[in-house]
Amino acid sequence: MSVIDELLRANEKYYQTFTAGQLPAHPARKLAIVTCMDARIDVFAILGLGPGDAHVIRNGGGIVTEDAMRSLILSHHLLGTEEILIINHTDCGMMRFTEEQLRKKLRTQFGTSAVSPSHFHAFTDLEDNVREQLQKVRTHPWLPKHLPSHGFVYDVRTGRLTEVR
Repeated sequence: MSVIDELLRANEKYYQTFTAGQLPAHPARKLAIVTCMDARIDVFAILGLGPGDAHVIRNGGGIVTEDAMRSLILSHHLLGTEEILIINHTDCGMMRFTEEQLRKKLRTQFGTSAVSPSHFHAFTDLEDNVREQLQKVRTHPWLPKHLPSHGFVYDVRTGRLTEVR
């Protein structure tokens, strides 16, 4: 049995007792979160959130990319979010390579360069990366200066969040 078959079987059970069909598109906690795609991060459990509470935008490294920014702008202006969290984490794979190392590896493996993605957004300092992502949010001209934004590092070994200032 493939993983997809297992997932579809699980969905059969899920939809039979599904009760969240009436949740509004506007997140109840008026919160948007940008975090990493790392499978060890259960954003809802970490923050005590439930379905419908927050918009969660995930990508490799928890980076405020152009697409993440697009989602944050939509979330705030069209769906009423009033606070933004950036969450990076310890033991992040984005700290294990440089842009050039990865590009060289991919060029060697595939025998060609590619236009997209233009950046992988590798980084070496976790807290500096959080600050950089916060800076992108706090200085974007289409997000209000008064919009609260906070940065955190999640420790994948202990489950603890630590605020980055």
